[in-house]
Amino acid sequence: MPKPWKAVLIHLLLAGGAFLSAMPFLWMLTTALKPESALYQPPLLFPVHFEWENFAKAWQAAPFPRFFLNSAVMTVGIVLAQTLLSAMAGYAFARMRFVGRDLLFFGVLGTMMIPFPVTLIPSFLVVNALGWIDTYNALIIPRAVSAFAIFLFRQFFLSLPRELEEAALIDGAGRLTIFFRIVLPLSTPVMAANAIFSFLFAWNDFLWPLIVTNSPDMRTVQVGLAMFQGQYGVFWTLLSAAATIVTLPAVLAFLAAQRQFIAGITNTGLKE
Repeated sequence: MPKPWKAVLIHLLLAGGAFLSAMPFLWMLTTALKPESALYQPPLLFPVHFEWENFAKAWQAAPFPRFFLNSAVMTVGIVLAQTLLSAMAGYAFARMRFVGRDLLFFGVLGTMMIPFPVTLIPSFLVVNALGWIDTYNALIIPRAVSAFAIFLFRQFFLSLPRELEEAALIDGAGRLTIFFRIVLPLSTPVMAANAIFSFLFAWNDFLWPLIVTNSPDMRTVQVGLAMFQGQYGVFWTLLSAAATIVTLPAVLAFLAAQRQFIAGITNTGLKE
């Protein structure tokens, strides 16, 4: 097969895969723009009449401004905590020598194989004993450290030249000074990649906020979406409209940091 045809075939396959990946989002958007009466009538994909007021109705059906505020506070807190703490732990595993370092690192990686339901009840009991139920502490602190983020930072730091740190050590700089003034400024790509991962994880988290919050004033957007599911049915048009609104921040965050995200994943090698 000539090379131009190979390129055309590859692009057709990629375009088909992209369309299949975007199909659920397209269906969600078109459902949000339909009237309730036309939900199960053809054409099923593209509406004949656009009901833009579905977005206003969905926004007013629940206290979504408060939900967005709670999700924003939780997400920003988790992103900042995971970035700082995981970067410090990753730097320690990559550069510092201490007894049991490799064993401890493999232990940290092993925690990623533990299913979340296994730790759900112990985590809730700890949060309840500390009196954090229905507070931002319960939403943020249990998610402040990520084993995957530690692994990501550790692999990136291994790819940095040691000569920069050795020169700073000769000049009398301490480990914290080297970390904050030399290593972190060079780690923008991996920090952006970790920020995207932790943002998506925190913004889309449903089960943990559902368990540790009781009052509507502390609910997050993902828990708020469940309000459109009634006892005798689901308000699909309003649910799709609300889901579209909730999805926008994650899409915008990825578009804003996609270059740094790709660079961070590319530069994070598997160096031992």
